[in-house]
Amino acid sequence: MPDVPMTYSLSALNQMSQAEFIQALGPTFEKTPAIAAKVWQKRPFPSIEALHQQMVALVRAMSPQEKLALIQSHPDLGSRVSMAEASVAEQRGAGLDKLSPEEYNRFHRLNQQYRQTFGFPFILAVKGHTKETILKNFAQRVNNPPNEEMAQALSEIEQIAYSRLNSWIEEL
Repeated sequence: MPDVPMTYSLSALNQMSQAEFIQALGPTFEKTPAIAAKVWQKRPFPSIEALHQQMVALVRAMSPQEKLALIQSHPDLGSRVSMAEASVAEQRGAGLDKLSPEEYNRFHRLNQQYRQTFGFPFILAVKGHTKETILKNFAQRVNNPPNEEMAQALSEIEQIAYSRLNSWIEEL
């Protein structure tokens, strides 16, 4: 399965087999193609927004353990680990692929502190962010209560999914 889908028309997605649909939209939610598999049954989608809303409804209906697994499937920001191509592209857009050694060490320390505090990675929809605004978000959010931060992480994941869908689908 390719990590970054090509561009599809909404009409073509609505006519795909379940396997084709999963191949096309499986990467929408990091390492969780089961969401695409389940939402396929709700076709046809009149809009990208409607597709996104159906996917989000599935995420919101997950058990707390499933939500935690979804959050934990995301890579640390600024890390040099292997990650989904969509994440690579998103982090590249925020300049996280060009961190100086000092910046890399700062991101690494913040990621470790955040994981120790919450038990999951810091999630931020990085589109439109810079290294500096990401670091500012880190500093602000590390003091949130755990339940508030989990809700924020899930909200960020929803935004990431919406951005991915909008870049992969054309409403024709």
